[in-house]
Amino acid sequence: MLKIGSHVSFSDKGLLTAAQEAVSYGSSSFMIYTGAPQNTRRKPIESLYIEEGKEVMKAHGIGEIVVHAPYIINLGSYKEDTFELAVRFLQEEMRRTEQIGVKNIVLHPGAYTDKDAEYGIARIAEGLNEVLEATKDCDVNIALETMAGKGTEVGRSFEELAAIIEKVSRNDRLTICMDTCHMHDAGYDLVGDLDGVLASFDKIVGLDRVAVVHINDSKNPSGAKKDRHAPIGAGYIGHDTIKRIVNHELLAGKPFILETPWIGKEDKTTRPMYEAEIALLRGDAMERFGETFFDHVERLHYFFEKEEIDYRTYVLSVWDTLKNDAKAKKADPREPMDRLYDLVMENRVLPEELSEEAVNQRLTAWFAGKELLVNA
Repeated sequence: MLKIGSHVSFSDKGLLTAAQEAVSYGSSSFMIYTGAPQNTRRKPIESLYIEEGKEVMKAHGIGEIVVHAPYIINLGSYKEDTFELAVRFLQEEMRRTEQIGVKNIVLHPGAYTDKDAEYGIARIAEGLNEVLEATKDCDVNIALETMAGKGTEVGRSFEELAAIIEKVSRNDRLTICMDTCHMHDAGYDLVGDLDGVLASFDKIVGLDRVAVVHINDSKNPSGAKKDRHAPIGAGYIGHDTIKRIVNHELLAGKPFILETPWIGKEDKTTRPMYEAEIALLRGDAMERFGETFFDHVERLHYFFEKEEIDYRTYVLSVWDTLKNDAKAKKADPREPMDRLYDLVMENRVLPEELSEEAVNQRLTAWFAGKELLVNA
C-alpha cells in the first residue's frame, strides 16, 4: 500500500490530534513538527498523548510517520551562539522524535549566510558530527532535505549533499528527504527526465539513502531557486509528474508527504486539498468521494473544453503572466486555482450548495485529466 499523507498539526493533544487529522484525509502516513517550527518551546513528552495517538494510527493502518526539525536550526551558521543552539536543540529534537516512536527527522541542512558554500558544507558536517556523537544511543536518523537554492541555503545540489555526508563520520545515520518542489526549483528536470534525475541522484548520493519524499508542486519554472509550493496540478510540475514520482519503482515503500498550500478566498474558509490529493495520487478517489464527485469533474471537463481551456496550458500561462507582466499582475493578482474557482462559480458549472472546499477538490481532480474519468 502506498504510504502517503501530509503535514498535520501536533498542537492540542499532540500525536492524538495529528493522527485524527491524518485519518480525516485518508492518510497512510503523516509528518509532524514536535512543536512550533519557529521557536524552542516544547511541551513535556508526557502531555503529547503518544499512546492514544498510536492506537488511532493502528486502527486506521497508519504505520511509518516522519518528524520535521524546526526552521530555527541552522548548522551552517558561523555565529557561535546560533551554531551551538542548533547543535543542542537538534539533539533534543532527536530524543523527542525517538520517544514519539519515529525513525527519521527531516532537517534543512543550513545556510552559510555571510560565508560561502564550502564553509557551509564543512560547518554543517561539523554540527552533524557533534549531534550524532551525542545521540549515538538514539535510534533516529537525520534526513537531509534537498533544497531549492534560495539565498545561501546548502543542499541545493546532489553534490552538496554528498559532500556533507562524506565529511560526517557516523553517516550511516544520515538519510535523505527528497522534495519535488525544491529539486524542480533547483533546476532538476523532473518533468522531462525523471528517470535521469533519479539515476543522477543514485550515482552521486545513493537512492538507498532516501527515507522520505515531500511531494509538492511549484509556483515557479525549473531553476528559479524560489521554493514556492503549489497544490498538486496547479504548478509547473503538474499532476502527471507527481503521480509518476509516487509510483516510481525506485521510490517504492517510502513515505510521501504533502506540504501543499491551503486554498480559500478568505482566511476562515481556507482549507487543504490533502484529502483529494491523497486519493487522486493513490488511485482510490472513486472509493473516497463517490460517483457524484466524478460526475462533477466530468462537468468541469465539458465546461472547460467548451471554453477552450486546457488545464496545463492554463496553469502555466497564468503563472507566466504573474511573473513577467507587472501591469497584468497588478490588475489581477489571482493565482490559477483562484481564477478557475471564480470562473466555475460565475458560470454555475457545479451545484450551488457545494462548499468552497468541495469545488476546489473537484478542480484538483480536473488537473488529473480525463484519464481519471476513464479509469474510475
